Amino acid sequence: MEGFRRSFGLPALAAVLMFAAIMLPKVSAVRYIVGANMGWTTNVNYTIWAQGKHFYNGDWLFFVYDRNQMNVLEVNQTNYESCNTDHPLHNWTTGAGRDVVPLNMTKTRYFVSGKGFCYGGMKVAIHTEKTPPPPSSSPIRSSSPTLLSNFRSHLFVPALFAVAAAWDSFLLLL
Repeated sequence: MEGFRRSFGLPALAAVLMFAAIMLPKVSAVRYIVGANMGWTTNVNYTIWAQGKHFYNGDWLFFVYDRNQMNVLEVNQTNYESCNTDHPLHNWTTGAGRDVVPLNMTKTRYFVSGKGFCYGGMKVAIHTEKTPPPPSSSPIRSSSPTLLSNFRSHLFVPALFAVAAAWDSFLLLL
């Protein structure tokens, strides 16, 4: 009987979990390597790199650079435009040359490299947007629900879970 319980209990559980996973909304954050394969260095136009990209709440910026020469400073717009690094809003430099910045605010943020590198173009403005809503479902053709749609939404899913729970209880008795 133990083998019977294992052979039917686990597949039923797996089916229920797979059904739940399919029904959950998909959320995925993106990690952007600033400057792509060039990284955070000189001779990269970061304005062009950021063009056309959509940065959303929950995404991450990954700065890869020579830790002995450069750094990652967040500044305000005025200091960004003038490359003034005297009073940064935040110093993201950890000393490893691999710094991660979470994009967790919906606004434009300004990043520069100090030590004179900002004047050579090592600066990037990132506009973080709200996460887009999930795709909407197809429109309902009729204003009144049909018997089939009512059956699916109100009876089928709860009945599926009830049958799975009853089956699991039955298998425990064996």
